This record gives sequence, C-alpha cells and structure tokens, in this order.
Amino acid sequence: MKKLFLAVSFLLAVTALNAQSLEDIINNYTVANKLDKISNFKTIHVSAKMSMMGMDMPMEMWMKNPNKIKIVTSMNGQDMVQAFDGEKGYTISPMTGSTAPVEMTAEQLKNATMSNMFNNYMAQYLKEGKLTLEGEGNVNGKPAFKIKASLDGGNSATMFIDKSTYLILKTVTDVNQGGMTMAMESFPSDYKETNGILLPMKTTMSASGMEIVTTFTKVEVDVPIEDSVFKIK
Repeated sequence: MKKLFLAVSFLLAVTALNAQSLEDIINNYTVANKLDKISNFKTIHVSAKMSMMGMDMPMEMWMKNPNKIKIVTSMNGQDMVQAFDGEKGYTISPMTGSTAPVEMTAEQLKNATMSNMFNNYMAQYLKEGKLTLEGEGNVNGKPAFKIKASLDGGNSATMFIDKSTYLILKTVTDVNQGGMTMAMESFPSDYKETNGILLPMKTTMSASGMEIVTTFTKVEVDVPIEDSVFKIK
C-alpha cells in the first residue's frame, strides 16, 4: 500500500510538472517568437507575393513601431491599399471602381492592425481574458496546445501552438457573417529569423474551397521609413 501511494504521488508530481498553465504557454510563445524583444526595433518592411487561383500578386508591407502599417497588393496593374497612420485608417480599392481613399470601418481597422508584426496579439488576448486552453491537438503529426480566442461579433479563433517550439502551426478562424459561420484555416510555415525578427515565410490559407498562399520574399528590419508613407493624401 505504501509503495502504491508513493507511485501515485510520483505520477501526480510528474503530471503537475508537465502541465502548463495558459499563462506559461503564452509566455513561452512570446519568447520563442522573439516578441519579448520586438519593441527594440523601429521598422519592418516585407516584400511578398500572394498566389490565388493561378495568379501571383505582388505585395509590400511597411510597419513602424508601435502601430503604423501600410499594405499594398497589386492586381492586374492596380494597387489595393490599406494604411493606418496611428490615428486613422484608409483603404483604396480600385476593384470597386473608385481610386478615392475611404476611411476604414472599425472592423476593417482591427483586421488591418492585426497584421502589424509589432503587435503581440496573443499576449493582448490573454490580458483581456479572451483566451481559453482547450486541451491539445495534432497538426501534421506534431502535438500542439489548442488555445481558443473569443473575438468581437461572436467570432472566434483557435490557435494550435507546437508543444516543442511554441510556434503557431495552424489557426482556425470562425467568422460569423449574416448569421452564417465560415471557417478559415491558416497554416504558417518556413519560420525564419531576420536580424532578430522571427516570421513564417509562407502561410497557406483556405476558406470555402479557395486557397491563398502568401510567401515572404524579402524581410528588412530597421530600414528608414518616413511617417508620410502611412498617410493617404
């Protein structure tokens, strides 16, 4: 009986040591993704291409600490622009038949700023009490922590974080539109460090049978970027 008690006690102790709290996981995620050092940098410039339905669309992203961002995607010789200068956000969408800048809605602004690599959104969600640990999952043979974020408008996102590297393997976002829920799956991969910035160089997203692949071709850190870049005149 004594040996059984000791064995059970040992197993419980091992389980307690192996179990990680949500706070521990997010802290490890922050360190692994070098987001604890991100405030040391001033700017990030990314050149990329987005592949969809057999088309390759060039993309440029400019980010300036803490919250300025501009994204330009070229399609058929026309530039689609999203820009936030720290105070206001604007879009230019030639595909709608107009090249005039339109001020972003609150939802558009939130989606645009989510792309800002200076933002540790996981730590932000944790602080706001929006995260829950949903157990564990498996992504392409890799065990992962399964963490759910409750977002505005009844939407949610589930992140699968690699248990060994603490890098995101998969994100499933459930978006509620007009009473219908659409699931978008995203698979970041090919993580690479550039001058202290760690980024997935390839992200494959699928939704409603459509696949979009975004590939980063060049990452520049702390290059000069004037504030005027983020303003749409």
